[in-house]
Amino acid sequence: MNRTTVSLIAGVAALAAVTGFASMSEPDTSGTDTAKAAAQLPVERTSLLCPAPSTSDLAETAYTSFTPVAEGTGDDGAAELTAAGEESADGKTDADKGDKKDDGKGGKEKAVLTPKEPGKPVTGEASGAESPALVGTAEGRFAPGWTVQETTEIAAGSGRGLLGTNCTAPDTEFWFPGASTAKERTDYAHLTNPDDSAAVADIELYGKDGALKSTVGEGIQIPPHSSEAVLLSTLVDEPQTNLTVHVTVRSGRVAAAVQAIDDKLGGDWLGPSTDPAGSLVLPGIPKDATSVRLVAFAPGDADADLKVRLASPNGPITPAGNETLHIKAGMTAAIDLGDVTRGEAGSLMLTPTGRPTPVVAALKVTRGKGDRQETAFIPATGPVDTRATAADNRSKGSTLSLVAPGRAAKVKVTASAGSGGGTAASKTYTVKGGTTQNVELPVPGGLKGTYALTVEPQSGGPVYAARMLEEASGGVPMFTVQTLPDDRGTVEVPDAAQDLSVLQK
Repeated sequence: MNRTTVSLIAGVAALAAVTGFASMSEPDTSGTDTAKAAAQLPVERTSLLCPAPSTSDLAETAYTSFTPVAEGTGDDGAAELTAAGEESADGKTDADKGDKKDDGKGGKEKAVLTPKEPGKPVTGEASGAESPALVGTAEGRFAPGWTVQETTEIAAGSGRGLLGTNCTAPDTEFWFPGASTAKERTDYAHLTNPDDSAAVADIELYGKDGALKSTVGEGIQIPPHSSEAVLLSTLVDEPQTNLTVHVTVRSGRVAAAVQAIDDKLGGDWLGPSTDPAGSLVLPGIPKDATSVRLVAFAPGDADADLKVRLASPNGPITPAGNETLHIKAGMTAAIDLGDVTRGEAGSLMLTPTGRPTPVVAALKVTRGKGDRQETAFIPATGPVDTRATAADNRSKGSTLSLVAPGRAAKVKVTASAGSGGGTAASKTYTVKGGTTQNVELPVPGGLKGTYALTVEPQSGGPVYAARMLEEASGGVPMFTVQTLPDDRGTVEVPDAAQDLSVLQK
């Protein structure tokens, strides 16, 4: 074999390890043993982007970074989360110049977060309305499963409440069912570009009657190492109560999130739904939810008919009067489920009544009554394959929901050491098929500060997870929910020796 072929194989393996994208394959039915053809290796580099937290002067934001301890990573590596740079007159960003931004005091702006070691959270803070979007990169032993949580508390005014989001990896397509341009809502699509060249993105909006005509959302330019916030109401002529936002990237890549602010019901971040699929799971509805709204969209050419069920602690329940949901192709549909959980833990399961049609979905969840209400969002999410992580858990106010929509599952949950000290602790749980369990969390010994939770399926069927943070303020039940998809800390890399033997035949 010539040297070019060998170099190509090595390059493919290295690229897979750097990007962190795993290849999920069906079992080989040809009789060939494929178990030796690939290995699961830790990712070597990953990026996470955090949107600008708030426009409120009262906003207090906490950032928490955590990387689980992983085998096979070596001792090298580093991670850092810094403010997105501004493009200068010469067309170069702060990152291009290899320098930090001036802090206005003759010094250089420091990183918001610089993790010291895997297995221990590290925290940072920001205040007020001028906090920028953040760009982060982790390499080596800090990369596999790296998770950053952005949590903002706003005591009063527009957007009052607890707003939380997982900082996300850049991509090229996002779906956000559950957005709105109603008069009481102020929703922004935040687009953050981590790269050295400009990105170009389009924002499409779909209401109950289909696509909304707008040219303003086309060709949005996001400068290098920068972020743009687009007010959704400026893209349409008439208010729309229930919208699906579709962000596509023409060139480059971005991270996207929607910040939804309600004049009376507070606000939160709406994360992207998992990729369109025939069946979806939306985990972690609070047991004391006073109102739950399901918003779904069928992006293809065919209508979708879904069976709606609630996975309760005792098994699947069909909500009376909302047994099914019909979604016309290219249109957004919504149904109000009321206080569907009725004081018990719950997760929504959507399955096709006939032929599967890909859909995306999210829940708008409300807690409280009268003028003391608060809202949060739960997008459909993927299952935990190997491991999922939730950062920024406190000694009080953290709830972990686990749901096994099919077969029963055995799950290990680990609470890390605290950001200010303590020792890790673990517990193993069995979740019965078709149920949701709000589990009693393991408590880190001698906890100081915040801690991270890792969820690792041990056996059985698929597991989905979500974490709720809550904090009462002035009688308002402030809360936020983050889903826990797999952290993609490993990547499937072809075995070079196996590939060489095939090529030599």
